[in-house]
Amino acid sequence: MRAVSYAAYGEIPVLRDLPDPTCPADGIVVRVAATGVCRSDWHAWLGHDPVPLPMVPGHEFAGTVAAVGADVRRWRVGDRVTVPFACGCGVCEVCRAGDTHVCPSQTQPGFTGWGSFAELVAVSAADANVVALPESVGFVEAAALGCRLATAYRAVVSVGRVARGEWLVVHGCGGVGLSAVLVGVALGARVVGVDVSEAARAAALGLGRRLRSRRGRSGDDHRGRRAPVGRRNRVRGRVGGVGALAAAARSARPGGVVAGVGGAGGGADGDGHRP
Repeated sequence: MRAVSYAAYGEIPVLRDLPDPTCPADGIVVRVAATGVCRSDWHAWLGHDPVPLPMVPGHEFAGTVAAVGADVRRWRVGDRVTVPFACGCGVCEVCRAGDTHVCPSQTQPGFTGWGSFAELVAVSAADANVVALPESVGFVEAAALGCRLATAYRAVVSVGRVARGEWLVVHGCGGVGLSAVLVGVALGARVVGVDVSEAARAAALGLGRRLRSRRGRSGDDHRGRRAPVGRRNRVRGRVGGVGALAAAARSARPGGVVAGVGGAGGGADGDGHRP
């Protein structure tokens, strides 16, 4: 297969001919029709998140099933599918509870094994992880939803349990933050977007009439204002910035929920990264 890969951290990735992946007995091989590019791919490439080398990056993708393992029951060759970026083992207690994304034995395309900057990707435990893609959803759209929107949805809906009319404060309006704004607006929440970037705030304001925008402060000295007294509020802290997480905690009113999303940065600018 053709794939983009790198053999050393920081090395320019190169398009190469590589061996086709082997189909696991409990898995499938996906022929990639579209793949996203995520900041996490950049972190792995620079060695912030150590990965086995050589590596084919990419963990946001959609396509069609090209091969099916002998133990797979739900999928057939030709099915249109997408795959979460964190795949569970499918058999442990955590996976059986529906939380495959935090499986202690999870695998991640582009991190624990070769990913989607390739023609083909192998996915283990397919019956637990793979998601059917309706004909009404294109491959490009599905790949764009894969990491950032799924992460934001889990934070806002599953952890935050945001309801119509509640306040949702999003600190950091990057890819995941804007996705959190989208989810909050769709739920009918009163959303406040906070970011030091004027362009990010403008992008957030373009996502819904119920959205408000505030300018944050750069560095660790983020200041948070409490949401108006009334119904409880939920706060999402941005990826990477320790100061933003502190501001998120300060802006939550009593009884509110703070959800930190993504990697905890090693510095105020969020360039440091830890899982």
